[in-house]
Amino acid sequence: MTDDFTAKLGAYVATEILKQPNRAIQPEEALISSGLIDSFHLVDLALFVEDTWGVRIDDSELNAETFDTLTQLAALVQSRQS
Repeated sequence: MTDDFTAKLGAYVATEILKQPNRAIQPEEALISSGLIDSFHLVDLALFVEDTWGVRIDDSELNAETFDTLTQLAALVQSRQS
């Protein structure tokens, strides 16, 4: 699940948020703490994750501690689907 998840999520971030469809987002690349995405895009990203994988993300989880890399997001989603 992790490779498929990170590829799909990375493509979403590159295409929809950064508007750079040829950009490859690495699984451990910092999204929030590096300033790559801002708080407005973070909400869009959370909604995409919820809609795509059918999980609920609490507003308190929208931070760099739990939501900063594709790997962290994959772990969060996987824990909700188990």
